[in-house]
Amino acid sequence: MSDPYASRPAVHEQTVDGFGAVRVLPLDPAADAPLLHRWVSEERAVFWGMNGLTVERVAETYAHMETLDTHHAYLLVKDGAPAALLQTYEPEADRVGECYDVRPGDIGVHLLLAPPEPGGTRSGWTAGLAAAVITYVLVALDKRRIVVDPDVGNEKAIARFLKQGFTAGPRVVLPKVDLPDVHLPQKRAQLAFLTREVAFGG
Repeated sequence: MSDPYASRPAVHEQTVDGFGAVRVLPLDPAADAPLLHRWVSEERAVFWGMNGLTVERVAETYAHMETLDTHHAYLLVKDGAPAALLQTYEPEADRVGECYDVRPGDIGVHLLLAPPEPGGTRSGWTAGLAAAVITYVLVALDKRRIVVDPDVGNEKAIARFLKQGFTAGPRVVLPKVDLPDVHLPQKRAQLAFLTREVAFGG
């Protein structure tokens, strides 16, 4: 089976032992919008905050993000198949930066996993993708610490991050954002952090 993403340049490529080959591709808002729309429209993705958007609106959202120097979106591809949506951001340029003491070298991460195939099992899926994301962010981008801000109600995401070695931080209230291109409601978030030293044991 041919890889439809093979011709797209990757910013990071990594073979994760026991998992497979992961490529991190800059998101193509127009080409990837139909796929992302299916993902973000599912009930399990309600905490992503994009339920109810049209394909066109999803494309517009990521086209706007593409104009920013502080926020970036990527498609993670595992062995040629789309596996997750990754977003990175500079905390000081995001509402989360208003809620904790931002350190030099901090970077924010949002990760939305692709839905499993019907009836399929995915042992090690989260850990495998997280390994590639952590290496890309902390090594390739040369950052010192990752911050994540899942909704306090998203217990599965919080548990996944803690299992990956993140340390729980404070619970905070992220302020509402209401700009021409961005509308985010107030959010109660559980912050968690992962330093380069903890991630790589150094």
